[in-house]
Amino acid sequence: MTEASTRPLWQRSATELAAAIRERQVSAVEVTEAHLERIRAVNPTINALVDFDEDTVREAARAADQAVAAAEPLGPLHGVPVSIKINTDEQGAATTNGLPAYADDVAPKDAAVTALVRRAGAVLVGRNNVPQFSFRWFSENPLHGRSFNPWDETRTPGGSSGGAAGAVAAGMVPLAHGNDIGGSIRYPSYACGVAGIRPTVGRVPADFGWRDLDRPQSIADELMCVHGPIARTVDDLELGLRVMSGFDARDAVGVPPHAEPAQPVRRIGVVRDPGVLAPDPALVGALDAAAGWFDDAGIEVVDLDLPDLADAHRLWGLLLLEEMREMRGLMNQFGDDVARAAMDHMIEHAVADWGVDVSAKAYFAGWTRRNEIVARLGELFESTPVIMTPPSARPAFVHGTDTAGDERTREMHDAQWPQKSLPVLGLPGVAVPTGVIDGVPTGVQLFGARFSDETLLDVARIVERRAGTFTPIDPWGAALGN
Repeated sequence: MTEASTRPLWQRSATELAAAIRERQVSAVEVTEAHLERIRAVNPTINALVDFDEDTVREAARAADQAVAAAEPLGPLHGVPVSIKINTDEQGAATTNGLPAYADDVAPKDAAVTALVRRAGAVLVGRNNVPQFSFRWFSENPLHGRSFNPWDETRTPGGSSGGAAGAVAAGMVPLAHGNDIGGSIRYPSYACGVAGIRPTVGRVPADFGWRDLDRPQSIADELMCVHGPIARTVDDLELGLRVMSGFDARDAVGVPPHAEPAQPVRRIGVVRDPGVLAPDPALVGALDAAAGWFDDAGIEVVDLDLPDLADAHRLWGLLLLEEMREMRGLMNQFGDDVARAAMDHMIEHAVADWGVDVSAKAYFAGWTRRNEIVARLGELFESTPVIMTPPSARPAFVHGTDTAGDERTREMHDAQWPQKSLPVLGLPGVAVPTGVIDGVPTGVQLFGARFSDETLLDVARIVERRAGTFTPIDPWGAALGN
């Protein structure tokens, strides 16, 4: 009997569950019921999943078992519980994006990424909570309430995919969908002690399925925003990425399914601070630990001075500034005071770098500078294919940090330089946990050239093998993982 087969179903990985269902060791109904029971036990505490119907979930599980019994071809996630973020269309569910005005905006069909997950055989279980407009590193809204970090109720689970990361960390689902324009996959994964990948732009269809929600779409949005998976293990990240990858002809930046084989990595660069904000001692310790594990694996580790990342961090504010201002106007119509305050402080942080009135010349110069950085990093990746940074310069933020409007808020925006720099450059990045200090997860971020996703996952496995996994956990209780 394997170790996996002795653990409760809700503690197992998506990879393990899919294999067990395929081999008829367990049924999809058994797996689903185990996760529904876990949801009933812990979701009232952390409020990670919202807006789901147990009868619909059970019906999907029964259909999955009927497919197994009929010896039909099975997808790689057949019978596995997966949750979709509430800013992305799921047929029959409301795409609220945390806004009461869209509480009844039921999607007539799946967004492209949702359709790929469903086609892989997943049983869709609940919807992942978000902040209003999915544009904060905190996950709360007046429609569904606040999501809490299962490690510490005073701290954010991250955002905007905070519900997704919290649900995975607490064992409600083994795999969850998220999206990332400024860290919305990687930051919640770090905050909740799980793993997440921001794929290369174009690899996963970018469609959200929005119909009437007046969220502005821009060049920056198209070139920065991606969908991707959050999971407890790197193997599950790879499985989720494979499932979500696909071509959608409606996607302006989409590419045909593309997975470069993982390449050997002989050199990893470490950027501790590009000149924005030095990392907290806990994050320094995480970087040092991971560097030691890479050294033990025979990989050269070198410290890099890379001010280009500081420029990319600032460019994030410039290239999204007009979109943020337009969204601020929409918040007057649809949002509340909390969302407006958070957006005001985000705009203030960008204005401090770029001024109140940004000329067209300055805006286009920003894109030119962005392309220069991409080219410079491309040369660096030839000798140093993977770069490691802290996932944030600070431990998971205390609730309300982004609305305080004081020094804590300004520090928070600077602390997110690792989160904001990658979307500007269109690069893939992986957040992987390294441990727990003072009851709060720590971790590192790994990034590389476009379409180096599989290589990054291979390197993340080195960290996972040495650090172990720390979830699923009982919210604000003892760890149950290994």
